[in-house]
Amino acid sequence: MAPIAAGVEFLEAPLAVFGLMLVLGALISGLAGRSFLSLTAAFVVAGFLLGEGGAEVLEFDATSAFVQGVAVVALVLLLFRDGLEVEREMLHDAWHLPLRKLVLAMPITAVLVALVTHALTDLGWTESFLVGALLSPTDPVLSSSVITNPRVPRLIRHSLNLESGLNDGLALPAVLAFTAAAAGDDDFTWWQFVLQDVLVGVTTGLVVAFAASRLMPGGRALGHEISRHQKALYAIGVAFTAYGAATLPPEGNGFIAVFVAAIAFGIWRPDIAESFEAQSEDVVELVKLGVFLVFGAIITLDGLFGDGWAAVGIVAFTLLLVRPVAVFAALAGSRQVGTAEKAFMSWFGPKGVATMAFALFVLGSAVPEAERVFNIAALAVLVSIIAHGLTDHAGSEWISRREAAQSRLARW
Repeated sequence: MAPIAAGVEFLEAPLAVFGLMLVLGALISGLAGRSFLSLTAAFVVAGFLLGEGGAEVLEFDATSAFVQGVAVVALVLLLFRDGLEVEREMLHDAWHLPLRKLVLAMPITAVLVALVTHALTDLGWTESFLVGALLSPTDPVLSSSVITNPRVPRLIRHSLNLESGLNDGLALPAVLAFTAAAAGDDDFTWWQFVLQDVLVGVTTGLVVAFAASRLMPGGRALGHEISRHQKALYAIGVAFTAYGAATLPPEGNGFIAVFVAAIAFGIWRPDIAESFEAQSEDVVELVKLGVFLVFGAIITLDGLFGDGWAAVGIVAFTLLLVRPVAVFAALAGSRQVGTAEKAFMSWFGPKGVATMAFALFVLGSAVPEAERVFNIAALAVLVSIIAHGLTDHAGSEWISRREAAQSRLARW
């Protein structure tokens, strides 16, 4: 008789490591919150030390269905969560700064990164713009002290939070388009991509969100009170339904459908969105940590520095110059924030789980230079983990003290 676990032996070591990391993470979570090495960063480091670049306890084929499946599940949940955070009140009260950064800073970032990538490497323009698209989103997970610190000015916190919540989904079409183009798809045309992937994806997301918002009663169903747990499960079901429905003929893009569905669903059914955020945090956290562990396990030092000093230059240029140039250009003339606040927001644009998940998606594609593109993005994420992890607490305290000092001066 075949063993029950036949065919999934490759999961034995990863599950053991993942379980042990969760136990250790829970035990030292307080310490991790006070140090530069956050829990998510610890999973990347553990994956690297035990993966292909280290002890080789964890062995993953980066192009396997398992790794790509993890990336897809992670993207669905992350995009859905990000879309739900676009609340009507936040959009109404504090939309000017994040809108300018999304409309202006993101494209500027992508273009500048593409230019330096093309200048420092032999990658073609399409692959260079793919790198730019991968490194354009920001992620507050790696600088949570900034987003959650109530002493940081509310306008800055909401601006960074809303920007990071939206830019994953807005970067998605560019990542998908450049991936398809770089893969040498002879049938790829930009107008067809817009009409099919984007338009069908958006329409599917809206239809699924509208139907789901009407299907779930507000109070009772079948004679029983609807619990927050039920609403949270319902929301997760909506996310995966939107993804699956979009892949049916005429085959739009499932990720775009998920993000649009989340935005619409969060506006039409804020009660369910609130239940999802309250009840499903652990599910999203597990998937996110799983991506970090897998990501760490498949990177190697040889791969990260395969492009030598060119890769280092791209990462340094991205973190030290591109983000400040993009933010200052996007917020030029704004009277809501001063130079110090712009500089603060310029620095805190870390690269995190969205870039990781997108990069894994690219790695599993037919792009000839997918591994090089992946490794450049991976190096940027690793450097960001260290740099922003070391500075998030100090930066939050600095801007908090500055805000307090200005408030005292204003009262005099």
